Order: sequence, then structure tokens, then C-alpha cells
Amino acid sequence: MKLAIVGATGLVGDTILKVLAERKFHFDELLLVASERSVGRVMSFNGNDYTVIGLPEAVAAKPDIAIFSAGGSVSLEWSPKFAEAGTTVIDNSSAWRMDAHKKLIISEVNGDELTAADKIIANPNCTTMQLLVALAPLHRRFRIDRLVVSTYQSITGTGARAVTQYQQEKEGVQQNEVEMVYPHPIFANCIPQCDSFTENGYTKEEMKVVNESHKILNDNTLRITCTAVRVPVWGGHSESVNVSFHEDFDMKEVFSLLRNADGIVLQDDPATSTYPMPLDAFGRDEVFVGRVRRDESAPRTLNMWVVADNLRKGAATNTVQIAALLVKKGLV
Repeated sequence: MKLAIVGATGLVGDTILKVLAERKFHFDELLLVASERSVGRVMSFNGNDYTVIGLPEAVAAKPDIAIFSAGGSVSLEWSPKFAEAGTTVIDNSSAWRMDAHKKLIISEVNGDELTAADKIIANPNCTTMQLLVALAPLHRRFRIDRLVVSTYQSITGTGARAVTQYQQEKEGVQQNEVEMVYPHPIFANCIPQCDSFTENGYTKEEMKVVNESHKILNDNTLRITCTAVRVPVWGGHSESVNVSFHEDFDMKEVFSLLRNADGIVLQDDPATSTYPMPLDAFGRDEVFVGRVRRDESAPRTLNMWVVADNLRKGAATNTVQIAALLVKKGLV
């Protein structure tokens, strides 16, 4: 097994390496790949040193699997080159998510759709990821009709520069000297804008939730609306979910389905103020669900609170889970 990590020096790339180590993913050869400015850098992993190589050298090496976390433009240019060399690419960017010829995979939700013909596999956006892990067992049983989602997204979802902005503001650096990534201060603030706005007044992040959910669940009739908010939190995205189903449900069955689903941890005990929080999800691979209750204002409708570490299950962990599925199914 020859495994390549493209974008190995970035925030998500570093997390992918951590997940590989924790899950003891087997490989015989590891290629750490990055942009030209990082070529030659030495990185340590599991007690071994690796020299970072460039993309042309990585393609020539013909890895079995290449996990990409290097941005959309890099993926658009280089993923097909890896695929042509026989490599199966798992891409973390938005480049291929809505390509009709590429599958958008969440391991617990539609991982069984993978085939040997899938040479470029897209990883969903982090907000879509945790949302559908939480909803999939309920959707299979009761069939989703409408979703209203409000997200509260960690600064780590924007990247290292956003963390720098937060830290500078927290430390009281003069506003005109702060390295601004967001259009407004983020420390002690909430910004109701994740990504840029589109013509319909929604942001790209909000439309990702809509469009990716339609594709993953293979149902464009689902009615979905989303508001995405950036919050001064590290290590996890949170979502308030209001979901209406075609079929009515029994709350005991709802709790049973969530409790027994792969990848979900149910934390729901109002008597002890037990519910998911980003602090508890940080560094974890599961999706945490709580505050589950019937919406008394609408029929067949449920309220839920969903939390996950956006760098792990929302990005890195799912790519490693897809790689493991490919190996398990003998597709690489």
C-alpha cells in the first residue's frame, strides 16, 4: 500500500496524519506532498522522518491512494493526473463535490456506493458531514421532508489565518494591525456570514448544505434551508436542526436509532444538563447529538443539536475512513 497525503503541511493535512496514526492505517510507503515552497521540508510521523515532495514526483510514484487537502484549484489540476496514473483520489476540497460523475461520500451514510471505478471521490463539506451522519438513521426510517439548519461554526474551519485574527484581537492588538480574514472582528462576536454571498442572498457555505445533502441522499425534492454563523470557538461546529419527516415517529424509537447508529454519540439528559458541546467534541471522531425533542409547533417534526470536530470528522477522519473502506472492499 502506497499512500500519499497531498497538502500534508496544512492544518487538515496534519490532522489526517494524526488520524492515520490513531487508527493504525496500514501502508508500506508514505508520501508527504505539498507545494513547491514546502518541498524538501522534513516532517516526522510515527517516529520516522519524511522529506516533503512535489506533485509531479508524487504522480510519478503512482500511489494507490492519494488523500488531497490542498485546495480546489490544486485538486482540479492534479487529481485527474493522479487518477490517470491509476491512483484513487479522495479529495477534501469543494472541487468535485457537485460533479455529476464523482461520488460525494460519507462513510457511515453512503460508503456502500463506492466501486473500483471511482478514481476521484469527493469528501463533503464539514457542516453537511455532521448533519447527515446525525440524520441518516432517521431519514432511512421516517424520510425527511424539510430541514431548517442553523450552524455555529468554529474559526478553525477558515484556517490558520482566522486563528491568528482571533488571537490578535484577544490580545488587544490595534485593529488596523490585525490580520483580518473576516469582514468584522471575531473575538467576542458572532458573524452571520460563512464564505461569500451568492445571488440568492445565501452564502456559499449555506448552499453547500442544501446542494450536498440533495446529492448524498439522492433526493433533490428535500426542502432545505440554512443559516451559517461564524463563532469565536475552537475545535468544533455546532448545528441547530429542525427536521420534518413524511412519517410520524415515536420518541423512544428516535432515541434508539440515534443511540445505535455508527458514528453517533447520543448525549441527552436534561436533568443533568448533558448535551453536546464543542469543548467535548474537540479531538473526537464521532458526531454528538443531543437536545432531541419533538417540535410541538409542527407535526412530524423534531429538534436536535449536533456537534462535531470540524477538522476531524468534518474533514480528515472521513477521508481516512473512505480509504479504509476502499481497502476493506478490495477496491485499491
